[in-house]
Amino acid sequence: MTSGLAILTIGFLLGMRHATDPDHVIAVSTIVSRERSILKAALIGILWGCGHTITIVAVGAAIILFGMAIPARVGLTMEFSVGLMLILLGVLNLTGAMRWLTQKFSPSHPKVTGDHAHVHEHNSHLHLHWHSHGPTGEHHGESVAPPARLRAPFAKLGVFHTLRPLFVGIVHGLAGSAAVALLVLSTIRDPRWAVLYLLVFGVGTIAGMMFITAAIALPFSFAGYKFAWLNRGLITVSGLVSLAFGLFICYRIGLVDGLFTSHPTWTPS
Repeated sequence: MTSGLAILTIGFLLGMRHATDPDHVIAVSTIVSRERSILKAALIGILWGCGHTITIVAVGAAIILFGMAIPARVGLTMEFSVGLMLILLGVLNLTGAMRWLTQKFSPSHPKVTGDHAHVHEHNSHLHLHWHSHGPTGEHHGESVAPPARLRAPFAKLGVFHTLRPLFVGIVHGLAGSAAVALLVLSTIRDPRWAVLYLLVFGVGTIAGMMFITAAIALPFSFAGYKFAWLNRGLITVSGLVSLAFGLFICYRIGLVDGLFTSHPTWTPS
């Protein structure tokens, strides 16, 4: 029992370290580069970690419990998708498309029927007012409180802000799931403990990414309020780094490891 708890503790710590992998940090830096709220940045990190954990546990459990084998070309394709994701995130940041999407799906301008919100500006301050449309066609009914689901922390991010890190985390989890599962298989013989290790590893990754995104958001938060030019510079740098690293991964996976050749070579890592 003691040795089992020690292994799970190591799994949690390794999960936190796993969150610091370069491709993970670069991906989340492009996502939080326009985020001025450290709390929201931390929530984005949690969502990324949840997406990552979903695929790590799903694919890893399939390998551990059912002996699923991943062909070399499939494994390389999963890693290649990470490079494509980094390229996409970099392009979105550099072209300003990320800003457009952020504004388009901003929770400050919800598009709903029935109960809805208006944003008014008074003396340089924004005020959010909720209204209800009655069935008789009257324009404004009595003011109502915002729905409880919009008061939840994750709801404040909006649909786009919630799904984006979750999806990116899922893609990154696909790339690393085989390596983690094979490592577990080589050290833990009991399948139940092995799957539990994957869950604890995922929780560690979530915790590590939460702290990382909060730390990354600090300079963006400071620069956004004090120095707009510095904020734009940080956004540009994060986009360029993501684009360059994504191109490097695609080149390595596609040509060096042979994804686009007749003899692919894949070592889970």
